Amino acid sequence: MNSIAISARQISVSVQNTALLRGIDLDLPAARWTSIVGPNGAGKSTLLKCLAGLLRHARVQGEVRLLGRPLAGLPGRERARQLAWLGQNEAVADDLPAYDIAMLGRLPHRAWMAPPSAADHAAVQAALRTTQAWDWRARPLSQLSGGERQRVLLARALAVQAPVTLMDEPLANLDPPHQTDWLHTVRALVAGGATVVSVLHEISIALQADDLLVMDGGRVLHHGPCGDAATHAALEQVFGHRIQVRRIDNLWMALPRV
Repeated sequence: MNSIAISARQISVSVQNTALLRGIDLDLPAARWTSIVGPNGAGKSTLLKCLAGLLRHARVQGEVRLLGRPLAGLPGRERARQLAWLGQNEAVADDLPAYDIAMLGRLPHRAWMAPPSAADHAAVQAALRTTQAWDWRARPLSQLSGGERQRVLLARALAVQAPVTLMDEPLANLDPPHQTDWLHTVRALVAGGATVVSVLHEISIALQADDLLVMDGGRVLHHGPCGDAATHAALEQVFGHRIQVRRIDNLWMALPRV
């Protein structure tokens, strides 16, 4: 049986008296890929940020545990080594070259003011090659397209080499071939023992995960394996039965219901 990478107990989040999450309990197993899906405003990104400890201007109740330890009690550097983050519309210094952006992922592994080690350079090179961003490593982010920029930010997250990686809309600006590359990258991470949690709007890609967490109205409506009929029923229901889950070429896909 898989151990638990992230657990949450009675998580509620509100901003200015507006409830965003309501009494969420969940256990996310280690060495598996869990995708979080649901309609707009369901609370998906809020939940992911809560699991990462990144909600700064909200009232948060309950407890999150990372690899068995209370997240709130972890020193910042240790948390950054254990948990990598790729968020939406992140503010990044656009004048920095792609290589230096990816190297930011190695900061939790280095002593204060210490130069990058050979291991740091090796991790960054591997991450940039994995995301096919190596060829423009010397170019500043300001000269990259949206898809190229996203691949550099993914490389930064991969360079951390954390046991847990959380990604919020990681496929933004990626064309279909690079979405497929991302899927293979996630599968390789999980095969190596890592845990991945992603928020995705691309339901058919989300269905390629190990587990699906279906949300609506700040609550978890269903959490189960992607291949289960109950998961498919919950997915179709949360989208008002406007989609249908079907198996095509041995893959589960979400299709418009016509």
